[in-house]
Amino acid sequence: LIAEGTLALSMEATAFEIVNTIHAHPTLAEAIAEAAEGIIGKPIHLTRT
Repeated sequence: LIAEGTLALSMEATAFEIVNTIHAHPTLAEAIAEAAEGIIGKPIHLTRT
């Protein structure tokens, strides 16, 4: 999150340029949260089999 904001500031990016940029997904924070939910049996993006 900080890196993306820093890059936008250093490039003097406009809101239009930021909106039209491909953003990485999932972030490390999302991956850790998903892993923790999986450990406790509550994955939110996986189908139950």
